[in-house]
Amino acid sequence: MAASSSDRPRCGGGTHSCSTVRSCWMDLRNAWREVREKPRSPLCLGDLYDSKKSPQQLSPIGEKALDRPTVRPLRFAQGRQSDGPTLLHLSPPGEMLSAMLRRSAFSYYIVLTVATLGACERRGGCTTAGCGTLIDAAVVEPPTLLPPSTEDIVASDIAEQLFLKLADVGMSTNTVGDEDFQPLLAQRWEWDGPLTLVFHIDPRARWQDGQRVTAADVEFTFNAYNDSAVASPFRPKLQRIEKVTQRDSLTAVFRFREKYPEMFYDAVYHMRILPAHLLRSVPREQWRTAPFGRQPVGDGPYRFVRWQAAQSIELVADTTFFLGRPGIRRLIWRFTPSLPVAVQQVIADQADIREQLVTPDNVERAKAAKQLAIYPFRGNVYTFLSFNQRAPGDTSKPHPLFGDRDVRRALTMAVDRASLVKSTLGDLGQVPPGPISALVGIWAPDIRQLPYDTAQAARLLSLHGWRDHDGDGIRDKDGQPLAFHILVPSSSGLRKQYARLLQEQFRAIGVRAEIDELEGSVVAQRTGSGNYDTAILSRSNDPSPGSGITQSWTLAGFGGSNFGRYYNPEFERIVQRAISAPKRDQARTLWRYALETINADAPGIFLYALANVGAVHKRVENVQFRPDSWAALLRTWRIPPDRLIDRDRVER
Repeated sequence: MAASSSDRPRCGGGTHSCSTVRSCWMDLRNAWREVREKPRSPLCLGDLYDSKKSPQQLSPIGEKALDRPTVRPLRFAQGRQSDGPTLLHLSPPGEMLSAMLRRSAFSYYIVLTVATLGACERRGGCTTAGCGTLIDAAVVEPPTLLPPSTEDIVASDIAEQLFLKLADVGMSTNTVGDEDFQPLLAQRWEWDGPLTLVFHIDPRARWQDGQRVTAADVEFTFNAYNDSAVASPFRPKLQRIEKVTQRDSLTAVFRFREKYPEMFYDAVYHMRILPAHLLRSVPREQWRTAPFGRQPVGDGPYRFVRWQAAQSIELVADTTFFLGRPGIRRLIWRFTPSLPVAVQQVIADQADIREQLVTPDNVERAKAAKQLAIYPFRGNVYTFLSFNQRAPGDTSKPHPLFGDRDVRRALTMAVDRASLVKSTLGDLGQVPPGPISALVGIWAPDIRQLPYDTAQAARLLSLHGWRDHDGDGIRDKDGQPLAFHILVPSSSGLRKQYARLLQEQFRAIGVRAEIDELEGSVVAQRTGSGNYDTAILSRSNDPSPGSGITQSWTLAGFGGSNFGRYYNPEFERIVQRAISAPKRDQARTLWRYALETINADAPGIFLYALANVGAVHKRVENVQFRPDSWAALLRTWRIPPDRLIDRDRVER
């Protein structure tokens, strides 16, 4: 007689049936009766651990019921894969079970558990709306997840899920005024005069340890971002805000130094609010290496779960998030050694998303993968060869080569940037008209730049005494060859390719460049400390030209993102005027003038700006890529229950 539904063993608190392994269970149950008077129910993962606790809190249940004898290793019959639940196939079952029973009753209890565990987990687990796992194939492991301490792109993507801003830009990425901004931590805001902005914190907002988010957190965050001990790369973007205070526990007040069109944008875009009660006691000079950065507690739609060094970072949806439960239950960033490996994982269905495919070949391969959907969106990254204008290891002195403006100009004119882009990126790349990406509204291809002119480049070098005096094919001056090193991260195939192409084009005018392929963390350390000649770097733009250019190309960025220490007082003056211009047309004219000024100085060779193309598994719905931050809207993505695959159902 068939067992009724009430007689069937249940798993995980009685939510999923194990009836699919009934035949296997019957054999095991009969054998178990030989060593126990009463049969025990098979165990599933949810019975062994309390699923309501975090991974750090998991503890075995029923410890008193287990006498914990010494467990000897068991030899199992070889398992095999099937389309249904994974079972342990025992042949012949009687002989094997008898042997096990003779060795240890406890060992047999473990066999019983394992035999049913696979079936229960595969058939059970998360199967409803709000389930799902999204695995991102990331190329670089971030140094920390503490927002003010890093501008690493992967860290920023993860921080989008953990830490909220007061408000955020919409899909239009309009940075002027406040009408296109979406409330996040701030429930509402108003202006109190021309220089004072008042935010009202949503009273429902909570840190994930249960504490309320308050205006004290906002004040603390602003002061931390502006503290030289923290050395935040975002500090230059906040220089027009005089102070932040708290009017009461849920009211934060911003006071500006001057009036300008992007006041609201500066107040909300550059800072992710931090938990003062958890960070106040941490010395700020230690923030970059603080344990909080490896085990953060946020207020966002996802909670931190685990960080496996050199492997992955995992987040889980916060079902109590005050703005609504996220659509996908788990997010995993899996670290890979290079872009080709990351792309291959997505194509092989081992990961679900690669947000930047970068090259035409990768795009075509992704298009051929039947399970992937392709999403083009505006690029927000530009790549350049940075010239260090100060002596490596001694920023008080000029660089012996690149402290000379004409040497930088000559090297820039020696590079056929248009041909390089066409040969490497095809339609996916453009030569940027300065240090900006296509995301920024001031992009214009007719902005004046130095031309590709090898003859003029050679004349300029000769004019300054750089000639091939010894006939070895390399120019020299006072016995010093015109030679330098190019730093490039070993994880970036495209940048390594560009380094070789630049090396060839420099050689054509008598310049020797040696390529140093190093780990990304080493490149970051070398460039950050000023210990380099040149480096191929990428910059991720936010929607405003003012904040990105100020951060990376002005005096305010010294000690931060202005690694090459470029400084031109005239350029700084034009930038300040452009930021403060009350009308868009006036600002656009000034920005054009600023870009032409920096192009003439050649603090770097602006090589390419990418058009972004992402690949996402087709089972994922509501996919939106915001141009400035592809991960900004991840909490709205979802996987319908009828499209769930095995990794979506896993209970962790």
